[in-house]
Amino acid sequence: MHAVITPDKWVPGAYTLTVDGTPQSHVNLDDPTQLFFEYVQRMGHVIDQIGMPGEPITAVHLGAGALTLPRYVEATRPGSRQQVVELESELVELVRQELPWSSRASIRVRHGDAREVLEKLPAGLTGQVDLLVVDVFSGARTPAHVTSVEFYRSAARLLSARGILLANIADGPGLAFARGQAATLSEVFGHVAALAETQILKGRRFGNIVFVASPSPLPLDWMPRLLAAGPHPSKVVDEAELREFIGSAAVVTDATALPSPPPAKSIFQVRPGSD
Repeated sequence: MHAVITPDKWVPGAYTLTVDGTPQSHVNLDDPTQLFFEYVQRMGHVIDQIGMPGEPITAVHLGAGALTLPRYVEATRPGSRQQVVELESELVELVRQELPWSSRASIRVRHGDAREVLEKLPAGLTGQVDLLVVDVFSGARTPAHVTSVEFYRSAARLLSARGILLANIADGPGLAFARGQAATLSEVFGHVAALAETQILKGRRFGNIVFVASPSPLPLDWMPRLLAAGPHPSKVVDEAELREFIGSAAVVTDATALPSPPPAKSIFQVRPGSD
């Protein structure tokens, strides 16, 4: 693993974390509520709808990066209890040293494989988690073992009645991986939606799709207007449209799971030494 933290040229106090040539996180230390990547903004919009505005929540984040969303949750919902799981302990230490987060934040970092740690979290978290973020990448790809129905069932047991799982999925033309994830999440959760830029959902270019899943109805009535106001035409896909999106895609199991497809190097990769 080769991780580099570089200042944002245009935003004072902001930094980008790049891992193995792929931009992983963007953090504004002066204003943690500022979310830079579009898919992270969409996650933030959903997080804002959990409970009452400013209400502390219990959150588990699989995949740490530079702790962009844990910082956001702490800034917008002070007093939240958060667990962060990250495989690369060296990455966490680099971020801790160069981009320290508030000492007042109740953020516990656990080191290890996301699925293994998930299955060993304290029993007291079962049924208590309001937010579970799945943003696990090895380089630019999601590992197969965090894409299966068995994995999502293990994750679902943690959620409270109002709990929401947010999964960041990267896919390209054809969207075979994303359709399989939609089928798998729909097998486990009663309510699922996809949020993304229109061109990505049409399979015309590689990009990120945020899946929102919950045992309870999703707070999405406000989302179409909010997405339409963004820099790119975006939309929400749920209910009948999501079933159409899934089509004949099969539910992913541990036996059939594959990593997400790699993007073309020209999409995300940063050349060594570039600034």
